Amino acid sequence: MRVVALVGDLLDRSKIGAAVPSTGFVGTPDECAGADTVIIDVKAHPDAVAAVRKIVPGARIIAYGRHDNPEALAAASADGADAALPRSRFFHDPAAALEFPR
Repeated sequence: MRVVALVGDLLDRSKIGAAVPSTGFVGTPDECAGADTVIIDVKAHPDAVAAVRKIVPGARIIAYGRHDNPEALAAASADGADAALPRSRFFHDPAAALEFPR
């Protein structure tokens, strides 16, 4: 299973890499091609969910963002994210978040 993360923040990358060591980090939606699971920081990449959904329509997309911006999380869900979680919930257990029910 190929997991990629469209995440730029170094601390976030560190936490994700520690929880899911096989994660590859990418900078653009195009680099998500071939992924089975894609993690997206919607604060840094607000339009990426729709783009990733077009590139890898069968991928599981987990988006996370700030709890005080529910509009961004709602937009991620509307754009095709399988789960759109507040960052606190996502980072409580990133590996478990990847198993979030569809």
